[in-house]
Amino acid sequence: MTHPAVLTRLVEEYERESELRAAGPHGLVRQQMEDVVYTLCVSTGTRDIDAALAVARERLHTAWLGDAYNPEVTAQDGGTS
Repeated sequence: MTHPAVLTRLVEEYERESELRAAGPHGLVRQQMEDVVYTLCVSTGTRDIDAALAVARERLHTAWLGDAYNPEVTAQDGGTS
């Protein structure tokens, strides 16, 4: 699983590239956007950017909640989290 810090950086980079592209798509911006989309999809095991962003944001949300909110971890340690 991709580290939350990497997912955070990728989502932020995607959002920044989206804004630049909206301002006027240039060759370099387009290539950077394609690279970010590809990396997000690979990192999240998805095939399109909408699914990749949804998975990344869900993983980030869960990562910030910590193991106390993860039922698998709670079950493994006897529910003492």
